[in-house]
Amino acid sequence: MLLEYYEKLLQLKCFSFDDAAKVFGDERKAKNILYTLKKKGLLQSVRRNYYATISLETKEAVAAPFEIASSITENSYISHHSAFEFYGLANQVFSDIYVSTGRDFREFEFGGRWYHCMKTKRDFGISLQKTIRVTDMERTVLDNIKDFDKVGGLEELLRCLEMITVLDEDRLTTYLGKYHNQFLAQKAGYLLSFYPQLKLSDGFFDYCKKNIGNSSRYLYHDLKEEKSIFSKEWNLCIPEDIMQLMNEGGEPLV
Repeated sequence: MLLEYYEKLLQLKCFSFDDAAKVFGDERKAKNILYTLKKKGLLQSVRRNYYATISLETKEAVAAPFEIASSITENSYISHHSAFEFYGLANQVFSDIYVSTGRDFREFEFGGRWYHCMKTKRDFGISLQKTIRVTDMERTVLDNIKDFDKVGGLEELLRCLEMITVLDEDRLTTYLGKYHNQFLAQKAGYLLSFYPQLKLSDGFFDYCKKNIGNSSRYLYHDLKEEKSIFSKEWNLCIPEDIMQLMNEGGEPLV
């Protein structure tokens, strides 16, 4: 009977206590089953009231890290640099997994990966890839441009953008409008202008310029303490060595 219970949970891979209670039809029964499976090494706690089934063969969680991240809350999804990693576009693989969700969760470590909560009310640009929810490419690009000083850094962002071959301009423009963020329009217009392979039209960059307001800004906060130059076109202070960052390890960008 215990193996039968295990096989039911094996199909879920990772699940909440409420999910288990639905499977077994009773909270008390679910609690007893989970306790027994954990003692047998067939189940492991990922965080409070969230579990992963363990493979009989490998003795590791059956669910992949991105599957675990997609099920942390009822609306969680992979975002930021982790979305680049999901699409195979990350220059570096981080131990951190960035998870966007409308509901806070306490960050935790499981299986050598750190799961970070990126709380947001944005519910657009989310794609379902089999069992994994992840931001689509346009939303991924904008999230990373918006938060690169918190996630990954500028150089990693530039390397990731270099690997993208095309973006949907209409979708990108629509999403930019949903952010209602002048600084994001400023940064997106400036940074994406260096990547002609993305095939973005002059109309896209005109749209960005119309939505940046009149404020002069630093590309990122810590730049105030570094050497910078001013881009009059984008009303933006940028690193003095940004072209060097872009050209390292790749073809010169024009």
